[in-house]
Amino acid sequence: MSAHEDNHAHEAHDDHGHHHKETFVTKYIFSQDHKMIAKQYLITGTIMGVIGVLMSMMFRMQIAWPEQPNVLFEALLGKWAPEGVMDADIYLALVTIHGTIMVFFVLTAGLSGTFSNLLIPLQIGARDMASGFLNMVSYWLFFLSSVIMLTSLFVEAGPAAAGWTIYPPLSALPMAQGGSGMGMTLWLVSMAIFIASSLLGSLNYIVTVINLRTKGMSMTRLPLTIWAFFITAVIGVISFPVLLSAALLLIMDRSFGTSFFLSDIFIQGEVLHYQGGSPVLFEHLFWFLGHPEVYIVILPAMGLVSEIMAANSRKPIFGYRAMIASILAIAFLSTIVWGHHMFVSGMNPFLGSVFTFTTLLIAIPSAVKAFNWITTLWKGNLQMNPAMLFSIGFVSTFITGGLTGIILGDSALDINVHDTYFVVAHFHLVMGISALYGMFAGIYHWYPKMFGKMLNKNLGYIHFWITAVCAYGVFFPMHFIGMAGLPRRYYTNTNFPLFDDLANVNVVITVFALIGGVVQIIYLYNFFSSIFFGKKATQNPWKSTTLEWTTPVEHIHGNWPGDIPHVYRWAYDYSKPGHDVDFIPQNIPLKEGEEELQH
Repeated sequence: MSAHEDNHAHEAHDDHGHHHKETFVTKYIFSQDHKMIAKQYLITGTIMGVIGVLMSMMFRMQIAWPEQPNVLFEALLGKWAPEGVMDADIYLALVTIHGTIMVFFVLTAGLSGTFSNLLIPLQIGARDMASGFLNMVSYWLFFLSSVIMLTSLFVEAGPAAAGWTIYPPLSALPMAQGGSGMGMTLWLVSMAIFIASSLLGSLNYIVTVINLRTKGMSMTRLPLTIWAFFITAVIGVISFPVLLSAALLLIMDRSFGTSFFLSDIFIQGEVLHYQGGSPVLFEHLFWFLGHPEVYIVILPAMGLVSEIMAANSRKPIFGYRAMIASILAIAFLSTIVWGHHMFVSGMNPFLGSVFTFTTLLIAIPSAVKAFNWITTLWKGNLQMNPAMLFSIGFVSTFITGGLTGIILGDSALDINVHDTYFVVAHFHLVMGISALYGMFAGIYHWYPKMFGKMLNKNLGYIHFWITAVCAYGVFFPMHFIGMAGLPRRYYTNTNFPLFDDLANVNVVITVFALIGGVVQIIYLYNFFSSIFFGKKATQNPWKSTTLEWTTPVEHIHGNWPGDIPHVYRWAYDYSKPGHDVDFIPQNIPLKEGEEELQH
């Protein structure tokens, strides 16, 4: 069955199957409509994000003002902060859960889950995902894993505390410390369920893009958003199962007496029975997911930013085919660079040089994208709305964070700054802040499509400028304290006179972090109040060319009330000579003698 026929079968099914009365439960809770599932992902991801940011604000206060009583600690941490002084164990647990929540639950599920679900059917011209039921199951598995991860905060011995990378032996020996007990088990169970959710979602996205494109929607007419989501899903299917195997082997080491990752362990002079395993094996398995994971996080943001920049520059995206080639190159290279996380693990120097080479190689497709974004902006008729500002902010942080990646990708240089704040600064800028900017840009741009209302533009400007200043205020100085040798994950540096001079810098970083965290309240207020009180959106508020803006503002099951529109042109016909308007939607046939552009 061709994609076109398949879609019409889908359409026929829709007309007969979805006109029964929907209850509150089938519409808002166990919904199989991709638009509702996108909102569920977004709101769950937002809640997890608030918790992750709160944790980071707490441990930043601990680093800036160590051993000083803090009323907030006493209120939120209870027995972990006797008389308001944070316990060392809970500090590592906060760092661990913060990292886990932000990387997996916010930037992977919150970003990909929201926008892949919302945009894939709408932009390719499909009634819904290939399997609405699997889509619903993938969200509820994500929700369940979120609940289990948060539950681990309340177990008696404390949540997992081995860093978000959960290296053995801390994660493999339940008796190693408080955070190695039940909290660690819940972390592993939560991640196993999360991976199942991610795989179901990814398979659904891949099948939908391949099989359900409308008539005329060839692969080279797809918006770059869809290319980014499609390749992200492919990377996820390849790499997530490796983390699942690592988690299962770790559970066996913890509970069933195996020793995949343990060897010759002594605790208080007593020799444990483990022998023959290797913690470095776990590092290989973890980072084989861990590095593609960086691109699973950043590629969807790249796709969103490409789309938003073209629409708000009123220009075709520069180098469309080069952008697709760079996405494919990033996907391939991301699977052969994981060893650069392990330069100090006793790796053979020759192997280190191989990983250095592949790591520096991946800078090329990333640079292609950066230059193409800048060239898209060049001499464009720029519309500086909040989505566009966050997109330009994305390019800025991606370039500044990426430059330090060249240093960390070189084994001889990395050894000097490994596990210092230099690394924290690098990956937060290039992955954390950049991906968050991409997510914010996407929310400001597609909010009218999700909720049928407009966000308050002035609050968006305040949100962007304070966030942008604070992000650099936090992570730019971290490069310097990292080069001065300050190690990450230490809950206090007062025992090291060597670092006394850096204490003031840590206070400055923390002040920026607190302001940056608090200002997100403006965004949250804007987001939730606009759902109820926002200005009603028009059908195509940004005058965009892609198919999602041809659907009515009011959501209907099946997206289009009549036939699905056919596609006659690529996704970026902005300011095309010979036309009266500066945008031509994809469903408008070519005029006689008009040539289709393909950059």
